Amino acid sequence: MMRIGIALALGLVWCGCSPGRADESPSIEKYLGEGKLAEGEKVLGERLKTAPDDGKARFGLGVVQFVRGVERMVQSLHRYGLNSLLLGAALRFDRLLIPENAHPEPIGYEELRAIFQTWVDDLARAEATLAQVRDDQVKLPFRIGELRLDFDGDGKAEPEETLWRIFARFNRAADDPEIAAASKEFVIVLDRADVAWLRGYCHLLMAHVEVCLAHDGRELFDHTGPLFFANAKSTYPFLKRTPGELREGFGFDEIVDAVAFIHLVRLPVVEPERLTSTLAHLEAMIALSRESWRYILAETDDDHEWVPSPKQHTVIPGMTVTDEMATGWKEFLAEAESILQGKKLIPFWRARETRGVNLRRVFTEPRTFDLVLWIQGTAAAPYLEAGPQTSVETWLRLQRVFRGEFIGFALWFN
Repeated sequence: MMRIGIALALGLVWCGCSPGRADESPSIEKYLGEGKLAEGEKVLGERLKTAPDDGKARFGLGVVQFVRGVERMVQSLHRYGLNSLLLGAALRFDRLLIPENAHPEPIGYEELRAIFQTWVDDLARAEATLAQVRDDQVKLPFRIGELRLDFDGDGKAEPEETLWRIFARFNRAADDPEIAAASKEFVIVLDRADVAWLRGYCHLLMAHVEVCLAHDGRELFDHTGPLFFANAKSTYPFLKRTPGELREGFGFDEIVDAVAFIHLVRLPVVEPERLTSTLAHLEAMIALSRESWRYILAETDDDHEWVPSPKQHTVIPGMTVTDEMATGWKEFLAEAESILQGKKLIPFWRARETRGVNLRRVFTEPRTFDLVLWIQGTAAAPYLEAGPQTSVETWLRLQRVFRGEFIGFALWFN
């Protein structure tokens, strides 16, 4: 799982390109290396006005827009002092991205929803740009260790905010002197398959956030917001903490607040159309994964690959993809698609019920989401149907094919 963690850490904030001649796409490596993403986005946008068929510039623009979205999301969470020990750990942003803030601004539920909405808008913008890349031969090399992002929002991308330093905080292996010394020469070459890969990731992330925005979490935030943000607005002043207290870990207050959080994950649906959008994003993700793998398996080169075919090598040390994995991934996509389409049901977890859960109807016929009742099973009752079900044997076989790390590979393969 350590190597998979490396892949995910790098995959979250990757982009760049090498210097070119004046008649080629403008280099964005200097903008990324200096943390000047807005300037890089402007330069690439101007290039596309005069050369709309420049696939490299369009690919670069989409990647910069994606990274700017990541940067903006993290800056917002830093501004409000996200408690990295709790929510940050769940999002894997704790060690990876969000610096500590000793003086966070007050945050209420509306501000939190606004952060999520901006994140969705940024992802949609990047995905729309990438969708217009038509050049099947496009390539975008970059030196990943040199990328610098302004995560604390102070207007300066400091040396500690280079991607390699952030990566080192996520994975101790990167602190190895030999690995760190080679970081400046660590080159990844993105190609047409990676266009679809990143588009798929945009849809996956949008699906996650749309689920949050579809529900009303106002009561949940009022009662437990201070567990995640030291300066959270709440009608219960005794819940407030200082940033230092949040870093100290779990005591009695944190335990009972965590229990209250689970108890209050009972979220009414306020924007049901967002759940329909979630379903569409997940279906698009599957389609784009198929597209990505069509390009991967058709490649004849072996050029610093991000996700390789069984005949290629990846830049991620120690990772390989086998023919069995490629075939297993196709099987997973077909199985996941059948579940999302409602053609296969999810086996119910209560012993006295032989029907299965129609996941598609969970999105198209939404009801108040109650975590405890879903675990118990009664919340799933409206979606129970008779019909073919996905089998446990299928998922156990996929787990074996991926050496017991199916989830990690799935997050890498997209």
